[in-house]
Amino acid sequence: MVESSTGARSSLNDEPLVLTEKEQIRYSRHLLLSEVGLEGQLALKNAHVCVVGCGGLGSPALLYLAAAGIGKLTFIDNDEVDLSNLQRQILYKVNHLGQEKTKAASKVLASLNNQIDVQPINARIDADNIMQHIGSPDVVLDCSDNYQTRYLLNRFCSKHHIILISGAAIGTQGQVMHFDFRRPSACYACVFPQNDHDAPLNCDNFGVLGPLLGMIGSMQALLAVNMLLGHVSGSGMRQVEAMGLSVREFQLHIDPECHNCG
Repeated sequence: MVESSTGARSSLNDEPLVLTEKEQIRYSRHLLLSEVGLEGQLALKNAHVCVVGCGGLGSPALLYLAAAGIGKLTFIDNDEVDLSNLQRQILYKVNHLGQEKTKAASKVLASLNNQIDVQPINARIDADNIMQHIGSPDVVLDCSDNYQTRYLLNRFCSKHHIILISGAAIGTQGQVMHFDFRRPSACYACVFPQNDHDAPLNCDNFGVLGPLLGMIGSMQALLAVNMLLGHVSGSGMRQVEAMGLSVREFQLHIDPECHNCG
C-alpha cells in the first residue's frame, strides 16, 4: 500500500488515505502523469462528486468519473430508461429498458469500478429536498435538461461554496461552464438571466446529435478532475459547434445586476 507523502487522510475516517495495490495498477497511467501522480490520485480518491441528471450528459460524465477513481460518486435522476434514450445515453443497454436510470447506472458503474462508493438517488430535486439529496460534495455536475433545475443548482452551489460545472447541448451546439464558488465568482444567472429562459428547451423538443452530448459530458468530467487537482479555477465557458468541430472559450464576469450574486 502507498501512503501520501503529505499524510493525507480520508474524510470518511481517521486512517491515512492510501492506494491499494489494485488501485496502483488500475490508475497506473494517472500515476505516470506529472499533472496527477500519487498526490493527485489520492485527491481524486478523497473527492465527492454529485451528478444531477443521468441522461446524455450524465452518462459519459459518470463513466469517466468512475473510471478516474472519484472516491464517492452520487448521482440523481427520477427517469426510467426508454428506447429513444439509447441513441445518446451510453450508460444504458437494451436490457435496461424500463429500469430506473439510477438503478441501471449503479450496476454499470459498479461493474466498471468496484473500488469506489456509488450512491444512486432516484428522485427529482427541488428546493425542499436539495440539501437532503446533494449534501456537501466537492463538485456538482449539472447534467440536467431544464432551466428550473439549472437555476436551483446554481443558487445552491453558490450559497454553499461548491464547485459547479454545467453542461447543455441542443441540436448541433453545446456548452460547458464552470464556476468555482469557493471564492467570489460569476454564476449561471450572470450569463443567462432567469427571466430570459422560462420556456422548456430539451432534446425531446428539439433533438440533438448523440456524440455531441458525449463530448460535452466528457468535458464536464475533465473539468471536474482538473478543478479537484487544482489545475483550473475561476469561472469560464466553452461553446462547441459539432458540425465544424470548433470550440470557443470565454471568460465570465460577475454581473452587478445579477439577482443571485450581484
